[in-house]
Amino acid sequence: MSNAEAFREHIENGYRCKGDFITVGAAMLNGEALTGAHVKIPLETMNRHGLIAGATGTGKTKSLQVLAENLSLKGVPVLLMDLKGDLSGLAQPSPGHPKIDERMAQIGLGFEPSSFPVEVLTLSEQDGVKLRATVSEFGPVLLSRILDLSTVQEGIVAVIFKYCDDNKLPLLDLKDFKKVLQYATGEGKEEFKKNYGRISTSSTGTILRKVIELEQQGADLFFGEKSFEVNDLTRIDDKGRGYINIIRLTDIQDRPKLFSTFMLSLLAEIYSTFPEQGDSERPELILFIDEAHLIFDQASKALLEQIEGIVKLIRSKGIGLYFVTQNPTDIPNEVLAQLGLKVQHALRAFTARDRKAIKLTAENYPISEYYDTKEVLTSLGIGEALVSALDEKGRPTPLAATLMRAPMSRMDILTDPELADLVAASKLREKYNEAIDRESAYEMLNEKIEKAEAEAAREEEAEARAKASGTRRSSSSRRSTRMNPVVKVLTSATFIRGVLGVLKKVIR
Repeated sequence: MSNAEAFREHIENGYRCKGDFITVGAAMLNGEALTGAHVKIPLETMNRHGLIAGATGTGKTKSLQVLAENLSLKGVPVLLMDLKGDLSGLAQPSPGHPKIDERMAQIGLGFEPSSFPVEVLTLSEQDGVKLRATVSEFGPVLLSRILDLSTVQEGIVAVIFKYCDDNKLPLLDLKDFKKVLQYATGEGKEEFKKNYGRISTSSTGTILRKVIELEQQGADLFFGEKSFEVNDLTRIDDKGRGYINIIRLTDIQDRPKLFSTFMLSLLAEIYSTFPEQGDSERPELILFIDEAHLIFDQASKALLEQIEGIVKLIRSKGIGLYFVTQNPTDIPNEVLAQLGLKVQHALRAFTARDRKAIKLTAENYPISEYYDTKEVLTSLGIGEALVSALDEKGRPTPLAATLMRAPMSRMDILTDPELADLVAASKLREKYNEAIDRESAYEMLNEKIEKAEAEAAREEEAEARAKASGTRRSSSSRRSTRMNPVVKVLTSATFIRGVLGVLKKVIR
């Protein structure tokens, strides 16, 4: 048996699937694709999370596109974070190209251009279905970790939430939270001190500054109503294809705090909403997080721990998380260890630091008798990747340098008119795009303060009137006494002594 035949058998045995699967390409040996030696990802293990990594221009986005397309065809909904704005083409079929035909022939697969059901979502003022969440839905723990608060400050946030619960004050947006925070050390200082203990003005000042910092990154657009229901991410179209939900994030690339805030809240909401299902034949939802380093770069230790916890637990809900970034070292080791599928595109060794990163990256993959992993990592071409997955029994598959298949949809963005038509056709737009600003903590506390001030003003006015009235009566009495000579005579000492003398004579 030749080396190529042995390798083909090695791949076919390692990637054999009894259940449903996705074919991502054909295995390569010595830089050549072995037609029909397909690299398959079992659908039932795709909730074990994954990584798509590689240098700029090596094909990461197209690999993401291929996975999203094939998941949709299998009836699995997808959520994509589109920070570069180059994923909207999923809504239109590929125009085709001779190079695509050549690639697909090498792989041994047919090519059929296709469009996919796409929903455009947004966190900002861009067109699309608006994503919002209330402060109450975040809860005190998550909000504190996003704001990177100290233990004492976390306690104050917990008290703020407890006060609002006790007094039925809805915390919907950031102005509600700020109002209660100011009230706690202002007009409501004594009320808080009596029921919840003294709250430090220096601590509330620090919290307020961090909330303002979050607002400056655009979070005031995200917090509020109507809250997005995560079950709307799991829709299936009338052809049985899962919706591909694309969140447009092109205008918040420089606002990582908002991005990480949104991502963490979304994951927490999904985890709390979706039922436990354990291992099943297919995932409920797959999330692709592009430019994943933005989540981790400025995350506090507490925030990282929160993310790590969610990554470990959320797969039991049938949710798969796929991080897309340039280098695996962008992902914390605790998270990286949880990723079952790895699609590693080429890395470039321009510096000593790059060579060290490549060595570390190579150690994340199974040892292969057919590859020198460090060498392959630097020699892969565009649209080629090292693939390692989990088989149906949860075991790592053989490492395969893979010629990745081409996307069936357009590998370019939609035109402005196409995008406008797509947004206008959305069935979710009417449900979520009307901003609601109902009475909440901000308005209720303002009303409470106004009533208290009005009552205090009335009491002061009454006291002033009473004081003025008492003064007038006293002055009037004195004036009457001075002006009446009869009163003066009757109350004089001489008159009294005379009367008493007469009485004494009578008695005798």
